[in-house]
Amino acid sequence: MPDSKLSPRVGLFVTCLVDLFRPSVGFAAAKLLQDAGCSVVVPSQTCCGQPAFNSGDRRTTRQIALQTIEAFADCDYVVAPSGSCGGMMAKHYPELFAGEPELARKADAFAAKTHELVSFLTDVMFVASVDARFDGEVTYHDSCSGLRELGVRSQPRKLLATVKGLDLVEMKESDVCCGFGGTFAVKYGEISAAIAEKKTANVAASGAPVLLAGDLGCLMNMAGKLSREGKTIEVRHIAEVLAGMTDDPPIGAGKDA
Repeated sequence: MPDSKLSPRVGLFVTCLVDLFRPSVGFAAAKLLQDAGCSVVVPSQTCCGQPAFNSGDRRTTRQIALQTIEAFADCDYVVAPSGSCGGMMAKHYPELFAGEPELARKADAFAAKTHELVSFLTDVMFVASVDARFDGEVTYHDSCSGLRELGVRSQPRKLLATVKGLDLVEMKESDVCCGFGGTFAVKYGEISAAIAEKKTANVAASGAPVLLAGDLGCLMNMAGKLSREGKTIEVRHIAEVLAGMTDDPPIGAGKDA
């Protein structure tokens, strides 16, 4: 645990999708961390290894994990604007090195300092409110990995309640999968599409014109489905709203479409 009198050194794990499709989420995450009193660094990084892990390629996953652990070695915390990547690093890295004492020690130490963005702000930095405004109703999707692996549910709602002008309207079955699931959407396209159809129906039924979530993969999947259905619901990452950085077009309406 870092000295409470000093700004904790937080390594921002940007994630592949944010880096490639939605850099604004990374900038919003950095702003939120800085506003919380953190010293933010962005070490050289690649994938968290989840696609390889989910495909059964443990050898590649181990190589990626070791590279990531080393890259963030001098950080007090590792924070990702993604429950999916956060869950991979915090819950599954230790599995990769079970039975190897020295590597297991490093993986366990890395996992212990790894957090999803919004839960880190509320549970570690004790952020109780944000200085942001977003006028209108929004609904929120609980991403599977963040919810089930990291326990992220009340934290985003706590901070959204402090955004001026924002009214959170809960959708039916907000905790049900959107159908993305990383490689699942590729391997089982028809099943994924059917799950997404149920999710977008619940999003629309909420009546909220804006959809938020904490995982870009989920958001891009839902934005694509909503667009194909002809719905005009605005889709954004929660970090953008909490940071007051919503000048970019919604997800699916710009270069990430």
